[in-house]
Parts: sequence; structure tokens; C-alpha cells
Amino acid sequence: MAKGESTTLNVEPRTPAHSRATRRLRRAGKVPGVLYGLGADPQPFSVDARELRLALAGHGAVLDVALDGTTTSAILKDSHRHPVRGDVLHVDLLSVDLNKPIESLVPIHLTGAEDAPGVKEGGVLEHVTREITVLALPNDIPEAIEHDVSHMEMLATELLAAVTAPAGVTFQDDLEETVVASVTPPRVEEEPDEIEEETGLVGEDGEPVAEGEAAEGEGEAAESSSEDGDSE
Repeated sequence: MAKGESTTLNVEPRTPAHSRATRRLRRAGKVPGVLYGLGADPQPFSVDARELRLALAGHGAVLDVALDGTTTSAILKDSHRHPVRGDVLHVDLLSVDLNKPIESLVPIHLTGAEDAPGVKEGGVLEHVTREITVLALPNDIPEAIEHDVSHMEMLATELLAAVTAPAGVTFQDDLEETVVASVTPPRVEEEPDEIEEETGLVGEDGEPVAEGEAAEGEGEAAESSSEDGDSE
């Protein structure tokens, strides 16, 4: 993100209403929202769904929210999306002072994974932590932080301490406890053991009889039977 960049978002004041009125608002291509912060009362608004989508996809964490003839610097506080379509159903914005640092969640993007020695050996690179909390002036908050993992060997673990913070940005998460990525050996699927069928021969004492012992026993039985026949 280029510092100082922002996107203008034109919104209209609205009166909080019941769910039926909110559904009508959405059918008209509008998204309900609320602007919070800077000691002012929450300000409900509605915004064109397409304009909101473009603003959230644009460069910069800061939005210039134009409401009732005034423009307020704000950042995205929260949004609710449709579970299937992914459409924004409601948005919360937070007014900010551009001269005061704020905390914000920023995604981490890993680069160079395919060049990592551990991956080339067949290892699996796991992206453990995907977002971190940073402290920075609103206009200094990056859209994402990129980290090169092309050096990672098999069984390696990369901590947040190895990630370089952009100028003006301070990581708020524990540098030595937050795992960003790891390389683990591939999982080997174990083949089911072959089930060997046993004859189930049992001796007089109830113990299994070995195959050789069984054959020997059969020979002795046959010999005994032959002797009995001769004696008759």
C-alpha cells in the first residue's frame, strides 16, 4: 500500500429499522452500516453495494467516508457476509485520527514456498499464522505483509521474529511464540496389515499346535491305528 492512499466512500444516513425494512434496503442494492468512533454517537448509514465492494477492494486501509456533507477518515471495523454468496450484508466502520496509531489485523503472505529446500525434498509447508496484529498510523497500515520462506529446510519452523516489519509498523503479537510457518515431512499412509488365516489347531492342553507338530501327531495317530488293526 502506498502511504497516504485512501478511497472515498459516499454513504447516506438511514434510520435504524426492523429486519423487513433492512431486507428491502438490500433488495434495492444497498448495504446497511454503522459508523463508530471519536466520541460521537454511532451513525447508521446505507451505501451502494457495488461502491462498497470497490472501496473495500481498493488500495489503502483508510476510507474517506462522505456523510451528511462531511468527510471522516475511517477503517473497516467488521463486516457480515452471506454464508453462500459472500455478499456483504452489513458493515461497521470506525472513525480514526490519522495522527494517532491504531491496532489492526494484517494478513501475512508467504512467498518462495516452491523454492524451499524442505518442500523440494517432499516436505509440506504449513502456513500456521495467517494474520497478525500491528500498531501503526492509519495510513501506514499495510494491506499485507510478505515473508520469504524460500530458505526453509525440512522440519524448520519460522517465528514472527524472522519477519521484517514495514517502516512505521510494530508487531503486537509475541515474536518468539507466534509460529508463521513450518515444513513437515509428508504423511505416509500405512497399508493395512495382511490378515493371515490360521488353522486353529489346538493341542490337548489347549495351546495352539505348530504346523510341524500337527503333522507329526497325524503320523503317530495313523501308526497307532495300523498297530491296532494288526493286533486284531
